[in-house]
Amino acid sequence: MKENFKGLYAALLVPFDEHGEVKEEGLQQIAKNAIETEGLDGLYVNGSSGENFLLSKEQKKQVFKVAKEAVNDEVTLIAQVGSLDLNEAIELGKYATELGYDAISAVTPFYYPFTFEEIKDYYFELIEATQNNLIIYAIPDLTGVNISIEQFAELFNHEKVIGVKYTAPNFFLLERIRKAFPDKLILSGFDEMLVQAAISGVDGAIGSTYNVNGKRARQIFDKAQNGSIDEAYQIQHETNDIIETVLSMGIYSTLKEILATRGIDGGLPKRPFKPFNETNRSKLAKLIKDYNL
Repeated sequence: MKENFKGLYAALLVPFDEHGEVKEEGLQQIAKNAIETEGLDGLYVNGSSGENFLLSKEQKKQVFKVAKEAVNDEVTLIAQVGSLDLNEAIELGKYATELGYDAISAVTPFYYPFTFEEIKDYYFELIEATQNNLIIYAIPDLTGVNISIEQFAELFNHEKVIGVKYTAPNFFLLERIRKAFPDKLILSGFDEMLVQAAISGVDGAIGSTYNVNGKRARQIFDKAQNGSIDEAYQIQHETNDIIETVLSMGIYSTLKEILATRGIDGGLPKRPFKPFNETNRSKLAKLIKDYNL
């Protein structure tokens, strides 16, 4: 297992056929593209960008296995195993750990109004069952769960809670976490706010658009860390123009269509997501040409 998780990760996209089944060859191609073409340091597998919460348990295992087999052992792999069913999360965590994933991650339990003690127990039981390092996945806009600095302290008190995937716009809390826990890993989860996160001292980032725009993410991150803030902001402006256009056409379907233009089988999004709207084809072609995607 690796000790250094700093760097940039693709929130791995997953291609599906018209029946909602995983297209394994396409998944292998997407994983290789992230590492070999976009130059990323690792993969964050079965997160939101992998449409994870629309998958069966067996499909999640399938994705873990195929992604692992697609890349070499030098690539850092993080398995998002979070589920409302703790037993499923534990089973997935054990499975990913046995496959050789370097860490597990888990979204905070959501939908029901869980207490912090229940959330903490959830994480600690996952660690106990898997004996793997764990990265908290904090995404309050989707889960409704806000973790305070005091609660982060309780979670980080466990030596195997090594960090957090921080997908939140609260940069005051991010600064407080960075100052209070200098030795814990912080990976930013908002592609459109990478420059601000980098200035705030994060150790890396995980992004869905990095599957096709990882090179710009690297430039933003490196320039911000090296103090070239104006240059980093200029690349972030360009990146956000890309993101804004992608979002207007549907994020997952559009990213998969961009991959398709590279000869990669990006497949379809999983229902109830809609496939790419063909009325946007010329808009997509312009985006790819204008930004060399």
